[in-house]
Amino acid sequence: MPLNVEKIRAICFDLDGTLSDSDDVMVENLARFLGPIRSLFPKQDACRFSRRLIMAIESPGTFLLGIPDFLGLDRPIFELVDNISGKVGHKHDRVFKLVSGVREMLAELSRRYPLAIISIRNARTTNDFLEQFSLMPFFNCVASAQTCRHTKPFPDPILWAAKQMQVPPEACLMVGDTIVDIQAGKAAGAQTLGLLCGFGEEHELRRRGADMILSTTSELARLLL
Repeated sequence: MPLNVEKIRAICFDLDGTLSDSDDVMVENLARFLGPIRSLFPKQDACRFSRRLIMAIESPGTFLLGIPDFLGLDRPIFELVDNISGKVGHKHDRVFKLVSGVREMLAELSRRYPLAIISIRNARTTNDFLEQFSLMPFFNCVASAQTCRHTKPFPDPILWAAKQMQVPPEACLMVGDTIVDIQAGKAAGAQTLGLLCGFGEEHELRRRGADMILSTTSELARLLL
C-alpha cells in the first residue's frame, strides 16, 4: 500500500542507522579489529567483509535483543548497563556520527510536524547522541528502550509517542532502517517508511510491509514538504 502523505500528522524516527550513522561506526570498528588478519579475506577487504558480517547477524541479533523484553527483564538489564557505563566511562568517550543531511531535514520537518525518537538504545546513550548534535529541541518526545514496558518490535513506544504528540497512531509515520521498525509501526497502526542507509535491505523491508522505501533519511524532507 503506497504512502499517504496527506494522512501524516507526526513523524517517529528510529535512531541507529536512521539519524545516527552507527552502522558505519560498527563496520569501521570491526574492520580495525580484523585488520591484522585482513589477508584472509577475499580481495583483502576487511571493511567489505565486516559490513556483510554485520548485515548477516542484524536480524538474528534483533531477535535476541527482544528476548529480555518479552520476558520482562529488559528494564533491569538496561539499568545495570547504565550503572556500569556510568562507572567506566563518560559520554564524551562514545563515538557518534550523524547521517548526512539529517540536521537540516529535522530543522525543516519540525516546523510542520511534531517529531519523536523511537530507539532501542538505553536512555543514557540516546540522550548523549541527541545532546552531542544539539538535536533535542527538534523533538517533542523521546522513547528509549526503558520508556515503555516493551520496545520495538512491539508497538508500545509508538503508541506512547503518539499520545505525547496528541495525534492518533494512524496519523504517525514510523521511519527506520530495519524490519523491527516496520513491524512496530505496522503493529501500532502507523504508516511506515524504510531506509536503505542503514543495514536494512529493500526486499526485507518491502516483505514486512513498508509503505515506501527511500535511499537516505534526508530525502524525507523533499517528500513531505
